[in-house]
Amino acid sequence: MDSFEINKIAGAFLFSLLLILGVQNLASILYDTDEANPLSYPIEMASHDADAHGDGDAVVEAGPTLAQLLATADITKGAKVAKKCAACHTFDDGGANKIGPNLFGIVGRQTAQVAGFNYSSPMSALGGNWGFEELNAFLEKPSAYVSRTAMSFAGLRKPGDRANILAYLNSLGSNVALPAVEIPAAPAVEAPAAE
Repeated sequence: MDSFEINKIAGAFLFSLLLILGVQNLASILYDTDEANPLSYPIEMASHDADAHGDGDAVVEAGPTLAQLLATADITKGAKVAKKCAACHTFDDGGANKIGPNLFGIVGRQTAQVAGFNYSSPMSALGGNWGFEELNAFLEKPSAYVSRTAMSFAGLRKPGDRANILAYLNSLGSNVALPAVEIPAAPAVEAPAAE
């Protein structure tokens, strides 16, 4: 190899370094990543609902409760949603463990208790039972419910999907009674005054 070849290789290497540094500097100019000023104040915006009611207090409408969603949940739709889980879990009685444990009879079962499955330390330390509320919170975002869990599933964002899969899981050997749906009390009606 002659000196001309060595110069070409060294030149290509230096050009690559200059190109990388140039792209980094350009990116830092285009995308400012400074932290927010800690002395600033958050601006509270009046919601559209508050203006419509005219009282200045925003009315926050809560969605249906988990009990209400479970009362109308569809087991067939839950089985379809559970197909997202089938790559890592089995659902049949006595089914083998895959990347995740078998989920037959999970509702009401103690956490981290499937025989022959090696749970992560955070999951083993969780304790308690898998009730509807616990499973709902876990399925919404597993990493938020059990930090450092080995489960890489992002979660189910739709409450209806979670209710359907919970109804499906409950039908698989658990048959735990669904939570009672609280019916709001009817407003009191005053009788007209006698004249």
